[in-house]
Amino acid sequence: MTDWIGAEDACAQLNVRSQTLYAYASRGRLTARPDPADPRRSLYRAADVAALAERKTRGRKAAAVAAGAIAWGEPVLASAITTVVGGQLYYRGRDAGELAETQTLEAVARLLRGGDGAALKRSARGAPPAESDMRARAFAALAKRAGVDPPALGRHPLALAVEAATLLDVLTDAVAGALGSGAIHERLAQAWGCARGDGGADLIRRALVLLADHELNPSTFATRVAASTGASLSACALAGLSALSGPRHGGAGAAMRGLAREAAELGPAAAIAARLAQDRHLPGFGHALYPEGDPRAKALLARFEAPADLAALRVAVEGATGRRPNVDFALVALSEVLDLPQDAPFALFATARCAGWIAHAIEQGQTGDLIRPRARYAGVTPASGVSAN
Repeated sequence: MTDWIGAEDACAQLNVRSQTLYAYASRGRLTARPDPADPRRSLYRAADVAALAERKTRGRKAAAVAAGAIAWGEPVLASAITTVVGGQLYYRGRDAGELAETQTLEAVARLLRGGDGAALKRSARGAPPAESDMRARAFAALAKRAGVDPPALGRHPLALAVEAATLLDVLTDAVAGALGSGAIHERLAQAWGCARGDGGADLIRRALVLLADHELNPSTFATRVAASTGASLSACALAGLSALSGPRHGGAGAAMRGLAREAAELGPAAAIAARLAQDRHLPGFGHALYPEGDPRAKALLARFEAPADLAALRVAVEGATGRRPNVDFALVALSEVLDLPQDAPFALFATARCAGWIAHAIEQGQTGDLIRPRARYAGVTPASGVSAN
């Protein structure tokens, strides 16, 4: 099936008139682009048309809509924080790639929370946990706060903003392994041995900005569920960190390194062929929201030269499958270039995404809504309680 189809084919698949097709595109339900052969005409992404046609076919019964919304489906929550439009990532309407050119994580965190002004004064915080592993320190730091911090429900917005800024520092201290001050990217660069003036700190800054939020991903959804109960911001961030730790989310960097090891042992072409033959995933490549390539990876990889082995792997994967690098590939490549700790991709992800988690927690709290979906029971039929006699 071709990736792009004309309006006539799209209308036929959807059984709608052209006006309705244009309305779907304008509302973001279909991705459209100019036809290279005739700029006056539009082409529509075939996958979007097929997915919309399937939703129309199965109808709008509540159970079907809910089931389709769980995995890359229709939006399930209203949010003014982040969106993906036309293959680009936007924070409150501003292009994340452009923000990465000049902004710090702290500034983007304020933007995500809805305020774009001066930095807030943080409250006092103690030394980070003493664990040797930075992932363990991150969990311990947030858990300690979550055990004592007051619920966020009903608190003054300014108090929540101060707590939000403090939490970002708490997590940074935990990842860096020391109580620090100054810009977050500089503190991480120093902790990880990046020399001043070598460009490492700036690359870390760019990565943090690009990772700060990503719409309603699993860790953010977990955060919003916790926030809907009125839980403290630290408890919400801990829920997000827990979801992020899985190998199919923030732990994807480790899977990416596994593919790189296979490519080093077998050669890129052979490693890719073996995975495809076994119907195994190629971590670090492709993204459901970005059929034309992950803009976060593109923005990062444009700023440094990836190691030769990873560059060769990238060429081989793109040649064999057409899949382009995603942000997990970019983070592993960045870590290799700067000689960062093995778990740096996860640490960068967690530190940056904490800004988004907190923004979503505050926004969810402002709605006053409890997130409590129903389960579609698929187990043994319950006994009716009526005697057969």
